[in-house]
Amino acid sequence: MPRIQPVSREAASPELAQIYDGVKAKIGMLPNLFATFGQAPAVLKAYLALGDALGTGRLTAAQREIVALAVGQANKCQYCLSAHTMMGKSAGLSDSAMQDARQGKAASPVDNALAELARKITVQRGELSDADLASARAAGLDDGHIMEVIGNVAHNTLTNYTNHIAQTSIDFPVVAV
Repeated sequence: MPRIQPVSREAASPELAQIYDGVKAKIGMLPNLFATFGQAPAVLKAYLALGDALGTGRLTAAQREIVALAVGQANKCQYCLSAHTMMGKSAGLSDSAMQDARQGKAASPVDNALAELARKITVQRGELSDADLASARAAGLDDGHIMEVIGNVAHNTLTNYTNHIAQTSIDFPVVAV
């Protein structure tokens, strides 16, 4: 049972209901995580705005899912691993690619560098060494890629921590941590 209750569409303020309707129109459902964010509409709006902005960056949808899976696994977030496994399939990732991403790995050198960097940022709490950055750069990442990975790690960490604290009910096909 959730420790922070989601705000239902019926109980939402008119402004929040409009946001919910936009989410449902865009992705076909209102995830429980978003309804939990509804307790603080400013957080939901910020989360959605950051996601929209990151979606216009250089990372592809598949690369953003690789980062999300690496972060979700490092933070042991079952809700996010379940959601991003479904989203990863939609972005064209195979089951084995998603398993690799969860371990901070990928088949192509650039995708592998993105996954590895995301995992290191998460596990090391942002404390990267010069060698960590040099390794990412040697694998083909530039400072723009690095900044986008940081942004995506922050975006996903918000959801990971929210789900841990709220104990959000998983409304996606459940995967093991």
